[in-house]
Amino acid sequence: MKKVGITFIFLLFSLVACRDDHDCPLDEEPIGVSDDLQWIIDNTTPYDFGQFPPTFPAIQEPDNNPTTVEGVALGRRLFYDPMLSGDNSISCATCHKQADAFSDARRFSIGINGDIGTRQSMALFNMGVGDQAFTWDGSAQTLEQQVVEPVPNPIEMHQSWEEALEELEASADYPELYAKAFGADRISVDLTAKAIAQFLRSIVSVSSKYDLAITPGSGVFFNDQEERGRILYEGEEGQCFHCHNGPNFTHNRFVNNGLDAAATIEDFKDPGLGGFNGDTKDYGKFKTPSLRNIELTAPYMHDGRYQTLEQVINFYSDSIRTSPNRDPVLVSEFPDGIFMDEQQKADLLAYLKTFTDTVLVNNEAFSNPFD
Repeated sequence: MKKVGITFIFLLFSLVACRDDHDCPLDEEPIGVSDDLQWIIDNTTPYDFGQFPPTFPAIQEPDNNPTTVEGVALGRRLFYDPMLSGDNSISCATCHKQADAFSDARRFSIGINGDIGTRQSMALFNMGVGDQAFTWDGSAQTLEQQVVEPVPNPIEMHQSWEEALEELEASADYPELYAKAFGADRISVDLTAKAIAQFLRSIVSVSSKYDLAITPGSGVFFNDQEERGRILYEGEEGQCFHCHNGPNFTHNRFVNNGLDAAATIEDFKDPGLGGFNGDTKDYGKFKTPSLRNIELTAPYMHDGRYQTLEQVINFYSDSIRTSPNRDPVLVSEFPDGIFMDEQQKADLLAYLKTFTDTVLVNNEAFSNPFD
C-alpha cells in the first residue's frame, strides 16, 4: 500500500479567522499522550478497505496515521457527535450527509448561530485517492489538517478546541476509545484529527454502475445512451476528461472553469485559490470536484448556484464566460462553449448518472453509530 508522509500543522490561513488563541492550538504539545506508532502497529487491527475495481488505486495513508479498525470506529463516532459544536446541536455529518454522498443538499450550510457559509459543502468520499489538497481553495494540505478547522470556525461549529477537549475528556466512553485507538491517556486535537481522518479515508465509493461496467466478467454493461455519453465525455467533442479524469473523475487541480466573467484578475467575487495563497494569477480558481455520485451532490459549483445537472450541462454547452485566467483547454478548444445538442446533453446526463453509488449511501459502516 502506497504511503505518503504528512506533518501535522494547523490552519494558519483559514477562510474565517479563529476567535481567540485557544481556538487555534498551533503549537500544542499534548501532555501525557502516547502517540507511539509502534504501539499502534502492535496493539490495533489494520483496517480492511475491501476489494477495488481493477483500475482503482490503493488508498494512500500518512505514515504516522495508519488506518485501523479502532481509529475508524473512534473517528466515525466523532464525525456524528454534536459534542464538537458549541451548543451540541450539529456535527460534521450535519453538513455532510450520507444520503447526499456526504455532501449538503443546501446551497450553503448553516452554523450553530444561524450563520450561513459562503461555499457549498464538498462531498466526502475517496479522500485517500491521489495527491490532494482539500477544500475548494486548497487551504488544507492534509486531511488531518482540514478536519480541525470547522470546530472553532465561528460560522460553523463555533467551539474552541480547549472546550471540545474538556467535554471529550469528561465523557463516559471517549477516554477508553482514544486509549484503544492510540494508546493515549489524554485526548488531544492531533489524535481527534487523526481519528476523523481515518474514518473519512474509510469512506470509499467504488460500487457504481460505471465500476461494474468496466469490470470484466461483472455482467453489467452501459446501455446505448450511456455508451454515447461515455464517448462524448471521453472524446474530443466533449473533452470532459481533461479535468474530470482518473479513477475519481478529477485531476485534483485548481482551475477557472469560466463560471464568472471578469475583465481583470481582481474582479472575481470569490478569489478561491488565489485568496488563500496570495497569488493573483490563481484568483477565481477552485478545486475540480470528483464527478462520482454527482447525481446525489446537488447543488453544484463552489457557490452552489446550479440546482440540477441539466443546468450544469447547459452552462458548459453555451454559457462559459470570459476571464483572464480561464482554463487553457476552454480557451483553446471551446472559447464560447461546447455547444451540445439536446440528444448529446441527454446522453451525457445518462452517463454521469452511472457514477452513482447506491452502496455508499446505504452502507451501515458509514452510518450514524448513535442511531
